[in-house]
Amino acid sequence: MRREFLAGDAVIATQSLEEARDAVTRVYLPHELVGPQDAMDMRLNATSDRYLTLGYLTYQAETELRMPPAEQWYHVNLQLTGATWASRSDGRTEVTPAGARGLVLNPHQANTVRWSPDAEQLILKVSRSSLETHLAELIGRPVTEVVDFDFGLDLASSSGQALLRSVRFLATELERADGVRDRPLARAQLEAYVLTNLLTAGRHQYSDAIAGREDTTRLGRVALVLRHVDEHAHEELTPEVLARVACVSVRSLHAAFQEELGESPMAYVRRVRLAKVRADLLRADPRSTRVTDVALSWGFFHQSRFAQQYREQFGELPSATLHA
Repeated sequence: MRREFLAGDAVIATQSLEEARDAVTRVYLPHELVGPQDAMDMRLNATSDRYLTLGYLTYQAETELRMPPAEQWYHVNLQLTGATWASRSDGRTEVTPAGARGLVLNPHQANTVRWSPDAEQLILKVSRSSLETHLAELIGRPVTEVVDFDFGLDLASSSGQALLRSVRFLATELERADGVRDRPLARAQLEAYVLTNLLTAGRHQYSDAIAGREDTTRLGRVALVLRHVDEHAHEELTPEVLARVACVSVRSLHAAFQEELGESPMAYVRRVRLAKVRADLLRADPRSTRVTDVALSWGFFHQSRFAQQYREQFGELPSATLHA
């Protein structure tokens, strides 16, 4: 007999393919659903706060989900029973046996996932803003790009087991009448613990920094500049200022940035300042805050250009972030 998590947060129980697709679209993301018409035993239970959705999903039929990029969300599929076979738009493929493998669906990749009839999953939907802000706090520097997780997630490893335990514990606490549901601070702390476990269990470009293995010798003087930019982003930063921080010529600094980060020093400064704007907008009261004022405080004086750059980096206009 299967363990149905979050039964008190039932979204739908249906045998209809169309109803199943519509429910998962509302909770997670738009998608195409291929499977038997009116011949499944689909269950979806889910609970959400502003930044994180946790759900339990099973179809009890062979189905296939075809999903576009989620853009502003990461999705984490933790396999409880059965298996799935998955592929994504960069050609990567994965198989997820129960308790051994999971998936991380990145914001910029389209995905296709085929479910076995007995497959059950706990699924996290995490906003980019919350995950990337949490990561920045862990490593002590801004995160200004998508966290490029490996497609597969090793749930048999010690860190993978810790992730699975923490998500199960969160689900159990949310089920309890005296759990964390009505204690926002405790819930936020538990969700932060889940995010830490996710960032530790998944492999991505920041994994070495989280583990304290980042090659500071390779980064060399660029690391000094990155730290200076983060701490002084509100001040005047020019190539000459940054070169003096690194004690190198402007030309050498530019070459080092291109080699290590693939961009110019000033392009990096702009990305950090945009991230600072986003953090301020997420914390702001939309009733008393103007996007223009926040942008100006971080040195963006040309508003139409700022809005375009913001949208290119975060996939939405700054006004949408303020009113999220």
